[in-house]
Amino acid sequence: MGYLNNQVVTVDAILTKKGREVMAKNDGSFQITQFALGDDEIDYTLYNPTHPSGSSFYGEAIDNMPLLEAFPDETQIMKYQLTTLPRGTAKLPVLDLGYAAITLKQGASLAITPQTLSYLGNNQAFETSGYSATISDVRLLGTFSGVGINTTSATNANTNATTTIGTNVSKTIVGTQINLRATTVNTLFGTNTTLSATLTVVGLDSGARLTIPITITKTT
Repeated sequence: MGYLNNQVVTVDAILTKKGREVMAKNDGSFQITQFALGDDEIDYTLYNPTHPSGSSFYGEAIDNMPLLEAFPDETQIMKYQLTTLPRGTAKLPVLDLGYAAITLKQGASLAITPQTLSYLGNNQAFETSGYSATISDVRLLGTFSGVGINTTSATNANTNATTTIGTNVSKTIVGTQINLRATTVNTLFGTNTTLSATLTVVGLDSGARLTIPITITKTT
């Protein structure tokens, strides 16, 4: 979703590729229950508290920045979501997955339990609403599921599996634990010995976000 200009409040909203996939199922699973705002295109380093014209012009360069129109690639938008934190918060929450990168052999499994650091006065915390996890190429995983959250939206995300016909598409699940199992399909590799994707995890309460690489290695 993008504001087309800063003179007229016009909102341009489109579905992401993932949203189009869900809507195309026509099974009632497409339900918009929440929305988020982001400021991906804003460069806050342009804020100039030494502007010679005074405080009214400190943010002039930011106000005049061009804004992005909406586009459907969810891997390239909403990377910097706006979030509401308690007044007086001194540190922004960050995610800890326990891994800086993940490498799995074909058929190998891994369970990830995300934690949020510096959140609501706690050094470590599990978020009540859980975490969303998006794999950029679902073909690489034979299993990709979330457990621990039983809301309607989480159930829809976790039970409506994405079916592909050799197509590189993303998949998003929700939970407090993320279960991965690497694919056993050899034909995906072709002449390669490894396949790569990214895993993006977002705290649904804090808005904290982390992306790490995933590599699947072919076994002989």
